[in-house]
Amino acid sequence: MKLTKKSHACVRLEKDGRTLVLDPGNFTEEDAALGADALLVTHEHPDHFDEGRLRAALDANPAAELWTLRSVAEQLSAAFPGRVHTVGHGDTFTAAGFDVQVHGELHAVIHPDIPRITNVGYLVDGAVFHPGDALTVPDRPVDTLLLPVMAPWNKISEVIDYVREVKPRRAYDIHDALLTDLARPIYDRQIGALGGTDHARLAPGASAEL
Repeated sequence: MKLTKKSHACVRLEKDGRTLVLDPGNFTEEDAALGADALLVTHEHPDHFDEGRLRAALDANPAAELWTLRSVAEQLSAAFPGRVHTVGHGDTFTAAGFDVQVHGELHAVIHPDIPRITNVGYLVDGAVFHPGDALTVPDRPVDTLLLPVMAPWNKISEVIDYVREVKPRRAYDIHDALLTDLARPIYDRQIGALGGTDHARLAPGASAEL
């Protein structure tokens, strides 16, 4: 499987000539979702869900399908009948040849005064886990963790403890558009030294073979 990092929380996974795109939001390149055979969205926040990018991808490939939670599906299902699927915690499905398991139910707490919305994470092919905006720990081993390193709802000690709890073989940064170049070496050093796993950061457009 080939993993390509896009800006912020979006990644592309490629296997056997097919492409799965997760969380193409408004911090991500305009064409990040184009060419996808399947799309997954973790929740409704615009840095993860951009309706225009999804519509463009679904229009460009009439065979492409979307799996997501209800709050996002309701905004697109009428325009793409039969191609938008609602999922929740515990569901399993196959998308463009990728086996996907759904984990988690709620977005992380931003502030107690802000109501929590739904959020799901996706474990792809039993190997790659994208948690969306939550520190969800799947009930099975994770080989590659996509690690949300910088958000209004987290701090670096929580990020480090999350890596320790999941115990992946490796972790790649996502959710990093708000992290300045000055801060990146600090995050790299501390997560790398304290997380207990192989930690790396891919620049947007860079790829890794998993």
